[in-house]
Amino acid sequence: MSDWSKVTRPIPVPNEWTKPFWDAAKQEVLALQRCQSCGHLQHPPYPTCTQCMGIDLKFEPVEGKGKIYAYTIMYHTGDKRFAPAVPYASIIVELDAAPGALLAGNLLDAPYTEAKVGRPVEVVFQKLNDDITLPQFRLAR
Repeated sequence: MSDWSKVTRPIPVPNEWTKPFWDAAKQEVLALQRCQSCGHLQHPPYPTCTQCMGIDLKFEPVEGKGKIYAYTIMYHTGDKRFAPAVPYASIIVELDAAPGALLAGNLLDAPYTEAKVGRPVEVVFQKLNDDITLPQFRLAR
């Protein structure tokens, strides 16, 4: 399995659209934008609904279960900070509660060879510092 304990991750910088996502993650809650006009859940955050172009969007908690939508195995790193984890699975997850909403992360607590399209996963939270907690994924139990 990949050793993430020696990886110094880049720290995301929240902006006006992503701050509610990061604030929820800090509380170990996965929250996505929901359009108040049509009910569509979306990620990543946008200033308008990607379905109806509505502008009344609010973040709400969603269940962090989904399936691997796509993946790649990282054997080399462009960023040397990730070298201790190589090889690792970088995955894109489609949430069961929000079809079409795709979240990027890494497959934790499993060998990288376990990354397969369609495999069920669940969110786990990795605290990076006092301000940022990163949603990641592990195989569903």
